[in-house]
Amino acid sequence: MEQDPISVSVAQAFANQVAYCRANAATVTARVVAAIAAQLDDPNPGRFVRTIRDWPGPPLADAVPLRATGGIHALHQSGRAPELAAIYADEPADDVAIVAAATRAHEDFLMPWLDGPPQTNEAGRSWGFVAAMLWLAGQGLPPRFACLEIGSSAGINLMLDRYAYDLGGVSVGPEQDAVLHFAPEWHGPPPPDRAITVVSLKGCDVAPIDLTDPAQAARLRAYVWPEHAVRFERLDAAIAAAKVKRPDLVRMNAADFVEQQLAQPQDEGTTRVLMHSIVWQYVPADQQARITAAMAAHGAKATRERPLAWIMLEADRTLLQHGLRVRYWPGGEEAVLLAGAHAHGASVEWKIQNPPL
Repeated sequence: MEQDPISVSVAQAFANQVAYCRANAATVTARVVAAIAAQLDDPNPGRFVRTIRDWPGPPLADAVPLRATGGIHALHQSGRAPELAAIYADEPADDVAIVAAATRAHEDFLMPWLDGPPQTNEAGRSWGFVAAMLWLAGQGLPPRFACLEIGSSAGINLMLDRYAYDLGGVSVGPEQDAVLHFAPEWHGPPPPDRAITVVSLKGCDVAPIDLTDPAQAARLRAYVWPEHAVRFERLDAAIAAAKVKRPDLVRMNAADFVEQQLAQPQDEGTTRVLMHSIVWQYVPADQQARITAAMAAHGAKATRERPLAWIMLEADRTLLQHGLRVRYWPGGEEAVLLAGAHAHGASVEWKIQNPPL
Protein backbone atom coordinates (compact mmCIF):
# COMPACT_ATOMS: atom_id res chain seq x y z
CA MET A 1 0.00 0.00 0.00
CA GLU A 2 1.26 3.47 -0.86
CA GLN A 3 2.41 5.38 2.21
CA ASP A 4 0.35 8.40 3.19
CA PRO A 5 2.54 11.41 2.25
CA ILE A 6 1.13 13.36 5.19
CA SER A 7 2.64 10.92 7.72
CA VAL A 8 6.11 10.71 6.19
CA SER A 9 9.03 12.20 8.16
CA VAL A 10 11.64 14.51 6.65
CA ALA A 11 14.23 11.72 6.55
CA GLN A 12 11.72 9.35 4.91
CA ALA A 13 10.77 12.01 2.38
CA PHE A 14 14.39 12.40 1.32
CA ALA A 15 14.94 8.63 1.20
CA ASN A 16 11.83 8.22 -0.96
CA GLN A 17 12.97 11.00 -3.29
CA VAL A 18 16.39 9.39 -3.69
CA ALA A 19 14.72 6.11 -4.65
CA TYR A 20 12.32 7.90 -7.01
CA CYS A 21 15.16 9.72 -8.75
CA ARG A 22 17.22 6.55 -9.15
CA ALA A 23 14.22 4.67 -10.53
CA ASN A 24 13.81 7.43 -13.14
CA ALA A 25 17.47 7.64 -14.20
CA ALA A 26 18.08 10.91 -12.35
CA THR A 27 21.40 9.97 -10.78
CA VAL A 28 22.71 13.50 -10.30
CA THR A 29 19.55 14.70 -8.60
CA ALA A 30 19.62 11.57 -6.42
CA ARG A 31 23.17 12.47 -5.34
CA VAL A 32 22.15 16.00 -4.36
CA VAL A 33 19.09 14.79 -2.45
CA ALA A 34 21.18 12.18 -0.62
CA ALA A 35 23.84 14.76 0.24
CA ILE A 36 21.24 17.03 1.83
CA ALA A 37 19.73 14.08 3.70
CA ALA A 38 23.14 13.20 5.13
CA GLN A 39 23.20 16.57 6.89
CA LEU A 40 19.88 16.14 8.69
CA ASP A 41 21.56 14.67 11.79
CA ASP A 42 24.28 17.34 11.89
CA PRO A 43 23.86 19.30 15.16
CA ASN A 44 24.79 22.53 13.37
CA PRO A 45 23.86 22.14 9.69
CA GLY A 46 23.27 25.79 8.89
CA ARG A 47 20.03 27.67 8.36
CA PHE A 48 19.05 26.06 5.04
CA VAL A 49 19.27 22.44 6.20
CA ARG A 50 17.96 23.29 9.67
CA THR A 51 14.82 24.76 8.07
CA ILE A 52 14.40 21.54 6.10
CA ARG A 53 14.97 19.35 9.16
CA ASP A 54 12.41 21.30 11.19
CA TRP A 55 9.82 21.44 8.40
CA PRO A 56 6.42 22.19 9.97
CA GLY A 57 4.25 20.57 7.32
CA PRO A 58 4.22 17.22 5.50
CA PRO A 59 7.64 17.16 3.76
CA LEU A 60 6.79 14.64 1.06
CA ALA A 61 3.47 16.22 0.12
CA ASP A 62 5.19 19.62 0.18
CA ALA A 63 7.98 18.27 -2.08
CA VAL A 64 10.65 19.64 0.25
CA PRO A 65 13.44 17.55 -1.35
CA LEU A 66 12.63 19.02 -4.76
CA ARG A 67 12.38 22.57 -3.40
CA ALA A 68 15.88 22.13 -2.00
CA THR A 69 17.40 20.54 -5.10
CA GLY A 70 15.83 23.19 -7.31
CA GLY A 71 17.64 25.83 -5.28
CA ILE A 72 20.96 24.00 -5.42
CA HIS A 73 20.60 23.46 -9.17
CA ALA A 74 19.90 27.18 -9.59
CA LEU A 75 22.97 27.92 -7.47
CA HIS A 76 25.06 25.71 -9.76
CA GLN A 77 23.62 27.36 -12.87
CA SER A 78 24.44 30.79 -11.44
CA GLY A 79 28.15 29.93 -11.29
CA ARG A 80 28.39 31.10 -7.67
CA ALA A 81 29.36 27.66 -6.36
CA PRO A 82 31.92 26.13 -8.74
CA GLU A 83 32.55 23.34 -6.26
CA LEU A 84 29.20 21.83 -7.33
CA ALA A 85 30.45 21.28 -10.89
CA ALA A 86 31.83 17.79 -10.22
CA ILE A 87 28.47 16.56 -8.94
CA TYR A 88 26.54 18.04 -11.86
CA ALA A 89 29.04 16.50 -14.27
CA ASP A 90 28.28 13.19 -12.48
CA GLU A 91 31.96 12.75 -11.62
CA PRO A 92 33.27 11.09 -8.43
CA ALA A 93 33.21 13.59 -5.56
CA ASP A 94 32.63 13.98 -1.84
CA ASP A 95 28.99 14.93 -2.33
CA VAL A 96 28.18 15.53 1.32
CA ALA A 97 31.13 17.81 1.96
CA ILE A 98 30.55 19.78 -1.26
CA VAL A 99 26.82 20.26 -0.76
CA ALA A 100 27.25 21.06 2.94
CA ALA A 101 29.78 23.78 2.14
CA ALA A 102 27.55 25.22 -0.59
CA THR A 103 24.42 25.30 1.58
CA ARG A 104 26.27 27.11 4.38
CA ALA A 105 28.03 29.59 2.11
CA HIS A 106 24.96 30.54 0.05
CA GLU A 107 22.08 30.49 2.54
CA ASP A 108 20.66 33.83 1.41
CA PHE A 109 20.47 32.56 -2.18
CA LEU A 110 18.96 29.20 -1.23
CA MET A 111 16.41 30.07 1.44
CA PRO A 112 13.76 31.54 -0.94
CA TRP A 113 13.67 28.24 -2.83
CA LEU A 114 12.03 26.66 0.21
CA ASP A 115 9.16 29.15 0.17
CA GLY A 116 7.00 27.47 -2.45
CA PRO A 117 6.51 24.15 -4.25
CA PRO A 118 8.58 23.31 -7.32
CA GLN A 119 7.33 24.22 -10.76
CA THR A 120 7.62 20.86 -12.51
CA ASN A 121 6.09 21.78 -15.86
CA GLU A 122 7.18 19.09 -18.31
CA ALA A 123 5.99 18.72 -21.89
CA GLY A 124 6.88 15.02 -21.84
CA ARG A 125 3.93 14.36 -19.53
CA SER A 126 1.46 15.49 -22.16
CA TRP A 127 1.56 11.99 -23.63
CA GLY A 128 -0.67 10.93 -20.73
CA PHE A 129 -3.37 13.47 -21.45
CA VAL A 130 -3.43 12.54 -25.13
CA ALA A 131 -3.38 8.78 -24.49
CA ALA A 132 -6.23 9.16 -22.01
CA MET A 133 -8.27 11.10 -24.55
CA LEU A 134 -7.72 8.29 -27.06
CA TRP A 135 -8.97 5.82 -24.45
CA LEU A 136 -12.00 7.96 -23.63
CA ALA A 137 -12.84 8.14 -27.34
CA GLY A 138 -12.51 4.35 -27.39
CA GLN A 139 -15.14 4.18 -24.66
CA GLY A 140 -17.56 5.97 -26.95
CA LEU A 141 -17.22 9.51 -25.59
CA PRO A 142 -17.29 12.32 -28.17
CA PRO A 143 -13.76 12.65 -29.60
CA ARG A 144 -13.84 16.45 -29.35
CA PHE A 145 -12.21 17.57 -26.10
CA ALA A 146 -12.48 20.85 -24.20
CA CYS A 147 -9.58 20.64 -21.73
CA LEU A 148 -9.19 22.34 -18.35
CA GLU A 149 -5.86 22.02 -16.56
CA ILE A 150 -5.13 22.91 -12.94
CA GLY A 151 -1.61 23.65 -11.72
CA SER A 152 -0.55 24.61 -15.23
CA SER A 153 2.66 26.34 -14.09
CA ALA A 154 3.97 27.88 -17.34
CA GLY A 155 1.24 26.34 -19.49
CA ILE A 156 3.53 24.01 -21.40
CA ASN A 157 0.91 21.26 -21.48
CA LEU A 158 -1.70 23.78 -22.60
CA MET A 159 0.09 23.65 -25.95
CA LEU A 160 -0.26 19.87 -26.34
CA ASP A 161 -2.29 20.33 -29.53
CA ARG A 162 0.88 21.72 -31.12
CA TYR A 163 2.88 18.56 -30.32
CA ALA A 164 3.06 15.29 -32.28
CA TYR A 165 2.93 11.86 -30.64
CA ASP A 166 3.74 8.26 -31.48
CA LEU A 167 2.03 6.30 -28.71
CA GLY A 168 2.78 2.65 -29.27
CA GLY A 169 2.37 3.14 -33.02
CA VAL A 170 -0.71 5.37 -32.75
CA SER A 171 -0.01 8.78 -34.29
CA VAL A 172 -1.65 11.95 -32.97
CA GLY A 173 -1.03 15.62 -33.65
CA PRO A 174 0.09 17.82 -36.51
CA GLU A 175 1.87 16.03 -39.33
CA GLN A 176 3.91 19.13 -40.13
CA ASP A 177 5.42 21.93 -38.08
CA ALA A 178 4.89 20.24 -34.73
CA VAL A 179 6.63 22.12 -31.91
CA LEU A 180 7.74 18.88 -30.25
CA HIS A 181 7.65 15.17 -31.05
CA PHE A 182 7.12 12.47 -28.43
CA ALA A 183 7.58 8.73 -28.91
CA PRO A 184 7.92 7.14 -25.47
CA GLU A 185 9.25 3.60 -25.24
CA TRP A 186 5.98 1.70 -25.20
CA HIS A 187 5.21 -1.53 -23.35
CA GLY A 188 1.89 -3.34 -23.60
CA PRO A 189 -0.89 -2.82 -26.13
CA PRO A 190 -1.26 0.61 -27.77
CA PRO A 191 -4.07 2.96 -26.81
CA PRO A 192 -7.15 2.95 -29.07
CA ASP A 193 -6.43 4.41 -32.49
CA ARG A 194 -9.10 7.10 -32.72
CA ALA A 195 -9.28 10.47 -34.47
CA ILE A 196 -9.50 13.08 -31.72
CA THR A 197 -9.69 16.87 -31.76
CA VAL A 198 -8.71 19.24 -28.97
CA VAL A 199 -11.11 22.16 -29.34
CA SER A 200 -9.86 24.22 -26.38
CA LEU A 201 -7.18 24.29 -23.68
CA LYS A 202 -7.47 26.51 -20.61
CA GLY A 203 -5.50 26.39 -17.39
CA CYS A 204 -4.81 27.99 -14.04
CA ASP A 205 -2.02 28.28 -11.52
CA VAL A 206 -1.67 30.13 -8.23
CA ALA A 207 1.74 31.39 -9.38
CA PRO A 208 1.86 31.11 -13.19
CA ILE A 209 5.19 31.41 -14.96
CA ASP A 210 5.54 33.57 -18.05
CA LEU A 211 7.68 31.58 -20.48
CA THR A 212 8.47 34.73 -22.43
CA ASP A 213 10.15 36.32 -19.38
CA PRO A 214 13.82 35.16 -19.31
CA ALA A 215 14.05 35.41 -15.51
CA GLN A 216 10.92 33.31 -14.97
CA ALA A 217 12.03 30.79 -17.59
CA ALA A 218 15.38 30.47 -15.79
CA ARG A 219 13.55 29.59 -12.59
CA LEU A 220 11.62 26.88 -14.39
CA ARG A 221 14.88 25.57 -15.86
CA ALA A 222 16.31 25.13 -12.35
CA TYR A 223 13.63 22.56 -11.57
CA VAL A 224 14.57 20.43 -14.58
CA TRP A 225 16.53 17.36 -13.54
CA PRO A 226 19.94 18.13 -15.08
CA GLU A 227 20.76 14.61 -16.26
CA HIS A 228 17.77 14.68 -18.63
CA ALA A 229 19.24 16.98 -21.28
CA VAL A 230 16.31 16.48 -23.65
CA ARG A 231 14.07 18.31 -21.16
CA PHE A 232 16.08 21.51 -21.65
CA GLU A 233 15.57 21.18 -25.41
CA ARG A 234 11.83 20.71 -24.85
CA LEU A 235 11.72 23.76 -22.61
CA ASP A 236 13.47 25.90 -25.22
CA ALA A 237 10.99 24.73 -27.86
CA ALA A 238 8.06 25.50 -25.56
CA ILE A 239 9.41 28.98 -24.87
CA ALA A 240 9.64 29.64 -28.59
CA ALA A 241 6.07 28.36 -29.09
CA ALA A 242 4.74 30.57 -26.27
CA LYS A 243 6.24 33.59 -27.96
CA VAL A 244 4.23 32.77 -31.08
CA LYS A 245 0.99 32.12 -29.18
CA ARG A 246 0.70 32.29 -25.42
CA PRO A 247 -1.07 29.44 -23.63
CA ASP A 248 -4.48 30.35 -22.19
CA LEU A 249 -3.45 30.56 -18.54
CA VAL A 250 -4.93 32.52 -15.63
CA ARG A 251 -3.83 33.19 -12.07
CA MET A 252 -6.40 31.40 -9.89
CA ASN A 253 -6.54 28.67 -7.31
CA ALA A 254 -7.56 25.24 -8.55
CA ALA A 255 -10.94 24.97 -6.82
CA ASP A 256 -12.15 28.40 -7.92
CA PHE A 257 -11.08 27.65 -11.49
CA VAL A 258 -12.78 24.25 -11.64
CA GLU A 259 -16.03 25.56 -10.17
CA GLN A 260 -16.01 28.55 -12.51
CA GLN A 261 -15.29 26.54 -15.64
CA LEU A 262 -17.74 23.74 -14.90
CA ALA A 263 -20.48 26.35 -14.55
CA GLN A 264 -19.93 27.45 -18.17
CA PRO A 265 -22.13 26.05 -20.97
CA GLN A 266 -20.79 22.90 -22.65
CA ASP A 267 -21.19 22.32 -26.36
CA GLU A 268 -23.08 19.24 -27.46
CA GLY A 269 -20.80 16.57 -28.89
CA THR A 270 -17.86 17.73 -26.78
CA THR A 271 -16.21 15.94 -23.87
CA ARG A 272 -15.17 18.32 -21.10
CA VAL A 273 -11.94 17.20 -19.40
CA LEU A 274 -10.28 18.19 -16.14
CA MET A 275 -6.61 17.22 -16.25
CA HIS A 276 -3.53 17.60 -14.10
CA SER A 277 -0.03 16.15 -13.74
CA ILE A 278 2.04 16.11 -10.53
CA VAL A 279 -0.26 18.70 -9.00
CA TRP A 280 -2.76 17.03 -6.70
CA GLN A 281 -0.35 16.72 -3.75
CA TYR A 282 0.11 20.51 -3.77
CA VAL A 283 -3.60 21.32 -3.78
CA PRO A 284 -4.81 22.12 -0.23
CA ALA A 285 -7.17 19.55 1.27
CA ASP A 286 -10.14 21.93 1.31
CA GLN A 287 -9.67 22.66 -2.39
CA GLN A 288 -9.29 18.96 -3.18
CA ALA A 289 -12.66 18.41 -1.49
CA ARG A 290 -14.28 21.24 -3.45
CA ILE A 291 -12.93 19.96 -6.77
CA THR A 292 -14.02 16.40 -6.03
CA ALA A 293 -17.49 17.61 -5.04
CA ALA A 294 -17.81 19.82 -8.12
CA MET A 295 -16.78 16.98 -10.44
CA ALA A 296 -19.26 14.60 -8.79
CA ALA A 297 -22.08 17.15 -8.98
CA HIS A 298 -21.50 18.00 -12.62
CA GLY A 299 -20.79 14.34 -13.42
CA ALA A 300 -24.23 13.45 -12.10
CA LYS A 301 -25.71 15.80 -14.71
CA ALA A 302 -23.45 14.69 -17.56
CA THR A 303 -24.94 13.05 -20.63
CA ARG A 304 -23.50 11.02 -23.49
CA GLU A 305 -23.73 14.16 -25.65
CA ARG A 306 -22.04 16.30 -22.97
CA PRO A 307 -19.85 13.97 -20.88
CA LEU A 308 -17.30 14.90 -18.23
CA ALA A 309 -13.90 13.26 -17.68
CA TRP A 310 -11.05 13.56 -15.19
CA ILE A 311 -7.48 12.68 -16.26
CA MET A 312 -4.88 12.37 -13.50
CA LEU A 313 -1.15 11.77 -14.06
CA GLU A 314 0.28 11.73 -10.56
CA ALA A 315 3.20 10.22 -8.65
CA ASP A 316 2.83 6.69 -7.35
CA ARG A 317 5.50 6.52 -4.66
CA THR A 318 5.03 2.82 -4.09
CA LEU A 319 5.80 1.94 -7.72
CA LEU A 320 8.25 4.89 -7.99
CA GLN A 321 6.66 6.02 -11.25
CA HIS A 322 3.70 8.03 -12.46
CA GLY A 323 0.23 6.56 -12.68
CA LEU A 324 -2.27 7.61 -15.36
CA ARG A 325 -5.83 7.32 -14.05
CA VAL A 326 -9.14 8.36 -15.60
CA ARG A 327 -12.74 8.81 -14.42
CA TYR A 328 -15.66 9.77 -16.62
CA TRP A 329 -19.38 10.49 -16.41
CA PRO A 330 -21.79 9.00 -17.26
CA GLY A 331 -20.72 5.39 -17.00
CA GLY A 332 -17.19 5.30 -15.61
CA GLU A 333 -17.27 7.02 -12.26
CA GLU A 334 -14.61 4.76 -10.70
CA ALA A 335 -10.99 5.63 -11.49
CA VAL A 336 -9.29 3.34 -14.01
CA LEU A 337 -5.50 2.91 -14.03
CA LEU A 338 -4.52 3.13 -17.70
CA ALA A 339 -0.73 3.16 -17.43
CA GLY A 340 2.38 3.53 -15.36
CA ALA A 341 5.15 5.70 -16.73
CA HIS A 342 8.58 7.20 -16.29
CA ALA A 343 8.43 10.53 -14.49
CA HIS A 344 8.98 12.54 -17.66
CA GLY A 345 7.40 10.29 -20.24
CA ALA A 346 10.45 8.38 -21.47
CA SER A 347 8.67 5.03 -21.16
CA VAL A 348 5.10 3.86 -20.70
CA GLU A 349 3.56 0.59 -19.54
CA TRP A 350 0.01 0.53 -20.90
CA LYS A 351 -2.20 -1.69 -18.76
CA ILE A 352 -5.56 -1.69 -20.57
CA GLN A 353 -6.70 -3.76 -23.54
CA ASN A 354 -8.43 -1.82 -26.30
CA PRO A 355 -12.22 -2.02 -26.51
CA PRO A 356 -13.58 -3.66 -29.68
CA LEU A 357 -14.11 -1.44 -32.69
